[in-house]
Amino acid sequence: MSLVVRCGADAPHGTVNRVIDTPQPTGVHDRPPAPLPLPRGGTGARPHPSPAGSRLRRTLLAALVAAALAVPVTGAARPEAVAAPVPPPLAPLRALTAVSLAERYAASRGAIEAAMRTATAAGHRWRAAMLRAMAGPDRHFLSFDGRDGGRAAEVFGELATADRIAVVVPGSGTSLDTYGLLRGGSMRLRRAIGGRGAVVAWLGYRTPSTVSLQALTPGRADEAVPALRAFVRDLARLKPAARISLLCHSYGGVLCGRAAPGLNVADIVLYGSPGAGVDDVAAMRTPAAVWAARGAGDWIADLPHVAVRLPFATVGLGEDPMDPRFGARIFAAGDGGHSDYLKDGSPALANIARIVSGHTAAEVSHAS
Repeated sequence: MSLVVRCGADAPHGTVNRVIDTPQPTGVHDRPPAPLPLPRGGTGARPHPSPAGSRLRRTLLAALVAAALAVPVTGAARPEAVAAPVPPPLAPLRALTAVSLAERYAASRGAIEAAMRTATAAGHRWRAAMLRAMAGPDRHFLSFDGRDGGRAAEVFGELATADRIAVVVPGSGTSLDTYGLLRGGSMRLRRAIGGRGAVVAWLGYRTPSTVSLQALTPGRADEAVPALRAFVRDLARLKPAARISLLCHSYGGVLCGRAAPGLNVADIVLYGSPGAGVDDVAAMRTPAAVWAARGAGDWIADLPHVAVRLPFATVGLGEDPMDPRFGARIFAAGDGGHSDYLKDGSPALANIARIVSGHTAAEVSHAS
């Protein structure tokens, strides 16, 4: 197996990641869209809810789901509308040495440059400019595929010598247009870890649109489980002595929860997550330490965790990771909003860096 995010001719059509180095519009993820989470099974009920309150929540949720399906998303051309060539197959990585990684980074750079030429020829000047920045000599991609919106794995730090590796899995709404948020957070996390730490921004799946039915169900996460498992297992095989942590933001927590069984990682960190696609930590079937955090200003906290059966689907993303019944280790995240966890000065960033570095639970500050 190779350390690849399913690129090349053998990649299943429609499995997309979206990657571009662009500024994130201020507060775009801090405004609550249509709701995301609810449990995949069971009631997910809170203690002693009033019948009227329960009916109101279910009615409101059904209305918001309908709105998510009916409201059109307008604006610039969707990322998947920009054509890109099929990237050449990548030779499997047999070892993570400086030489082998340099060869892999060069191959991925070639795929980015090919996508840039295609975008230029088609008149997508803005996309071409973004791809030109991604192809810079200071950028290090393990893989890149610009089709259907794009998918990629970008490395921050020296992977060849790393003894601590964080794999960042983003959530809904992450696209070519919003990749700057993932990149910026990954860079700040790398600085916070310091030393021989490395971060991989893994955009290896088709994230659901924030305002969509897909963001309310684990379907997109389940599609991506094989790819995430393969990537992490290859990483563990190639770096057996390294401490690997899986950091899962927002809907990325659903993917991590579903992929958790069998993964050889030290920690799974769910931050700003609406659920993990399971009812509790035990259902994740992992020996990893499972952590959870939520900022006081994160709108995710206001979303209901109830199961709603609709004519076309059962909507739900699992129990709230912050609920004591879920069983995660809770750490402090400060007062930030949904996109503030990896900002400089954030308690969440400091604590996540401590977790990735292998600090004990006593050394990680806990929510009061």
